[in-house]
Amino acid sequence: MEGLMINLNSISVRHNSDHCSLPPTSTSSLSKGLYKLPFRTMRKFKASKLVVTSAQAPHAATPAHVDNSVPNREVLEKWRNADAVCFDVDSTVCLDEGIDELAEFCGAGKAVAEWTARAMGGSVPFEDALAARLSLFKPSISQLQDFLERRPPKISPGIDQLIRKLQSKNINVYLVSGGFRQMIKPVALQLGISPENIFANQLLFGSSGEFSGFDKNEPTSRSGGKATAVQDIRKAYGYKTLVMIGDGATDLEARKPGGADLFICYAGVQLREAVAAKADWLVFNFQELINSLE
Repeated sequence: MEGLMINLNSISVRHNSDHCSLPPTSTSSLSKGLYKLPFRTMRKFKASKLVVTSAQAPHAATPAHVDNSVPNREVLEKWRNADAVCFDVDSTVCLDEGIDELAEFCGAGKAVAEWTARAMGGSVPFEDALAARLSLFKPSISQLQDFLERRPPKISPGIDQLIRKLQSKNINVYLVSGGFRQMIKPVALQLGISPENIFANQLLFGSSGEFSGFDKNEPTSRSGGKATAVQDIRKAYGYKTLVMIGDGATDLEARKPGGADLFICYAGVQLREAVAAKADWLVFNFQELINSLE
């Protein structure tokens, strides 16, 4: 069957004619899975458990020229009045960069990590970096399954408490990532976040389970994509105050008209100075954000 693609997230099949449909116009359509058909030749996927860390992640000292580690009154007011918070996943919700971990598992860790550093620093277009990294190791569906079973995601200290705190205040939580849905869905389920609140990329596989690329229709597959996803979320639900939390240049991009009102740089895993310097608030642990909501 020409153009056959398999999506591990929903274990479904589609043709290229479906793949070229018009871009979605709402968050609900953005986050829906593909048309589902049975695929009996695939072995059953086993859900993995997350590794919850007990110690605070290591981080570098605050640069001397950065003065935004103490929030001003306006920033605190926006944070406390937020009705939606969007989190980056890699090096924010989770301690690792998912694509780096998958690449290492597949034997191409060093080369891919170098590309990740360039992408997160904003020195190359995200879509170019994503394509380049995947081309270095081309993960098959069986490799992805083995990886998820053997190396469950490690979530950052305090993120589960922060998300519970936000949800207790009826603040909606989203995961907006340049990573892959197949790797993020277990994280969302562990943290009590609806899969429909995931905005991320999709790995695509051929009929024999071989790697065949990624879904370029996903907003997060290209530079500025997180900003587009956040704008779509806001437009769909009419949020008055929306906050973006992350560590990279693509997260910073989400703070634009119609997108995030506030960008909080989380540097508890990775401190990217160029991003931190432009953030509204620089934090090194999630407890600080929890305490500020009391």
